[in-house]
Amino acid sequence: MAYPQERFARLRIRASWLNSLVASLLCLALVLSSLPLCAQDQQTQTSSQTQDQDNGKPKQDVPADAGGPSDSIGPYAIPTKKPDNTPPPPPPPKKVADEPDYSLKVNVPLVNVDVMVTTKNGQFVPGLIKDNFRVAEDGVPQQITNFALTKAPITAVLLIEYAATNYVFMIQALQASYAFANSLKKDDWVAVEYFDMQPHILVDFTQDKRAIYGALNQLRIPGFSETNIFDALYDTLDRLDRVEGKKYIILVTTGIDTFSKITLDQAMKKIRETRDVTIFPISVGFVVRNYCEVHPGSCRDMHGMGIPVHDIDYLQGDNEMRTFASMTGGRAYFPRFEGELPEMFGDISDDIRNQYELSYHPTNSKLDGTYRKLKVQVVAPDGGQLKVRDQKGKDVKITVVSRDGYTAKHTVD
Repeated sequence: MAYPQERFARLRIRASWLNSLVASLLCLALVLSSLPLCAQDQQTQTSSQTQDQDNGKPKQDVPADAGGPSDSIGPYAIPTKKPDNTPPPPPPPKKVADEPDYSLKVNVPLVNVDVMVTTKNGQFVPGLIKDNFRVAEDGVPQQITNFALTKAPITAVLLIEYAATNYVFMIQALQASYAFANSLKKDDWVAVEYFDMQPHILVDFTQDKRAIYGALNQLRIPGFSETNIFDALYDTLDRLDRVEGKKYIILVTTGIDTFSKITLDQAMKKIRETRDVTIFPISVGFVVRNYCEVHPGSCRDMHGMGIPVHDIDYLQGDNEMRTFASMTGGRAYFPRFEGELPEMFGDISDDIRNQYELSYHPTNSKLDGTYRKLKVQVVAPDGGQLKVRDQKGKDVKITVVSRDGYTAKHTVD
């Protein structure tokens, strides 16, 4: 049996050993519980630093220089461009102070010539080529650069003499005007104008046939007996000079000018200066003139309203109409009966719609405003005489119609 002091010493040793064991267990538990917290703090700190570097976005691997995406979520790669060996553009020239800007403009003139080739009966001759034509300007041969067969809508002015002269003249002028209106196509542009003492526009350019017929229906009671053809023609040419493209004037008249302020020379000068205009005069009054030739004593006042007009005046008017036509490449017609009008306007329609269009650059390129004479010939491709035969195999004489010349532009234009 141990003494109380020994038992007490043993109890103290056991208590000390238990305390050491408990302390070791507590320390081990503390160590084990602190490890995950440290790792988590380190991972959170690393993730925070990464997001700070990428502005809050997860960082991704940079792909290769070329090819598709590096993985299923990575960005698309931009192909690497090949180096550009093109030298850089030269620097712009330095502009000297107070030095004006200059530009060089070369004006190469181009002359257009419309040519009608018909038989003696007025039938159009088709199938010609560029080598069939010869063009001379002031006697100098020209090189044709452009060639085409035109068949297009027309732009025309129907200019009618309608005055208080002879009743037969007025009736035939209306008959010719209605015949021309009947020959128009749906795409044609036509203006209607009549003249006595001065020109009057009935309807401006239109494609409506009803408007043209309505304008002609207004011609019922003439106001004056004067027939100032030179004034009316000059005014019409002045208006057409501002219209682009090819234009035509269908001039229905007796050819008598009674009281114009414009002289014949001024009218002819205006015709030469106006570009791309062709005149087709239609004479009226041949029935009265033929009657007066047979009955000379009964036709002292043939023109009407006491105007002294004689046969020589009508012959002079016919010559003037032929001159206007030849100067512009048209033809003058002198029908004697109403039945000739439909066929006559059919020929005019064919002449207008079926033409050979030639273009050339003149060898005389001076812009001096001078008048240049033109001559157009139709020959065989080898330069010999062109032979045209009809359906029966007989040789047919052909007629070449073109304008006599043109006025060159002036440098101040």
